[in-house]
Amino acid sequence: MDFSDFGKKLTSRSGILLLMDDLGKPLPPGVKPYPLGGGNPARIKEVEKVYREEMEKILSTEDAFEDILCHYDAPQGRMSFVNAIASYFSSKYGWNVKSENVAISNGSQSAMFYIFNLFSGTYGDKKKTILFPLMPEYVGYADQGLEWNTFVSVPSKCEYFEDRSFKYTLDQEAVSKYLSEHSEVGAICVTRPTNPSGNVLTDKEIKFLSDKAKEYNIPLIIDNAYGLPFPNIVFTDDATPVWNENIILSMSLSKIGLPSLRTGIILASPTVIEALGNINAIAALASGSMGQALAEDLVKTGKLVEMADNYVKPFYQKKRENIISYINEFFEGTNYHYHRIEGSIFCFLYLPSLKISSIEFYKKLKERGVITVPGEYFFFGSKEQMEGKAYPHPHYDKCLRINYSAPDDIVKEGIRIIAELYKKWS
Repeated sequence: MDFSDFGKKLTSRSGILLLMDDLGKPLPPGVKPYPLGGGNPARIKEVEKVYREEMEKILSTEDAFEDILCHYDAPQGRMSFVNAIASYFSSKYGWNVKSENVAISNGSQSAMFYIFNLFSGTYGDKKKTILFPLMPEYVGYADQGLEWNTFVSVPSKCEYFEDRSFKYTLDQEAVSKYLSEHSEVGAICVTRPTNPSGNVLTDKEIKFLSDKAKEYNIPLIIDNAYGLPFPNIVFTDDATPVWNENIILSMSLSKIGLPSLRTGIILASPTVIEALGNINAIAALASGSMGQALAEDLVKTGKLVEMADNYVKPFYQKKRENIISYINEFFEGTNYHYHRIEGSIFCFLYLPSLKISSIEFYKKLKERGVITVPGEYFFFGSKEQMEGKAYPHPHYDKCLRINYSAPDDIVKEGIRIIAELYKKWS
């Protein structure tokens, strides 16, 4: 069967397909799984208790449950939830957010697909691109362009520290140079916290990118799926919530306990919001209602943010401390580094002495039941790759992304096995 160019592009083997496949496919019989690969958040009992209470309220209110199940919402979203989001952000932060600045999608992944293709690809006789200024970046973006070669990137700078940690930082000079030489850039995009590295761009770095976007009359897209104010998996003080009408801010309910309900939240200018609603009507008719309904009163009362502050953030802070201790224990005596975990639910492990690629190492680990994500998939958008070469960053094929949200005994044994095999393949 012959697929279209669109079909061939979106059905090709991709990093995000590998990641999601690993979440659902069992290992060979007799192999104990250590699932440290996907983006599943942990189950936090205090958070689950709140959602159960909200569901019980819905079930005990006449027709409320049936109303959620039996009616489509508007393509823009469930308007009562849209209004709750607008009211919260305008009152809490003083942002000029109205209902026309808010759209809801079936998860932030689909929202980013819509947004990327609004601002990249063919524009009449021109072709525009999306610039990722801090590579490595989220594996789920790499294949979201409808057209080939619409994503471009600038490799990050890197600073190393005595405690075996390192940190990616913006190469501001290189970003400025790229923008000055490439008028075809249609938008800038970052994740904050950054997936895979756990990096959190500072307020100064975000201001730099926002100013650059405004200078070139393009939007700055910020994927805030792990960020502020919810789920607030942020462990640094040098980050505050930011939005203006030149920023497209994408948020999600996934990492605050509702990944299966696929509820993305976008703040943007009315023009962008109207466009997203129009696309959603064509692609999906409407977004799912249950996540919006469960979270609506929690947004109105501020309890959703309280859950993030009181339950989610402390939970992951403890798990961050644990994985760092496991890494330092089991990798002692080897050449290793880990990115400073400033946010998200991931640790990005750099193994400079690895004699095989991280894709090959991933396969060796999988034979032992340890599921990770190889680093190659997080480096994309370079002219070198378009020429069939490796991405121009020394970390390209020597890193693993590890999800540390699993139970501590699983994470600890998984790290022990990774260290054992690293010593073998160094």
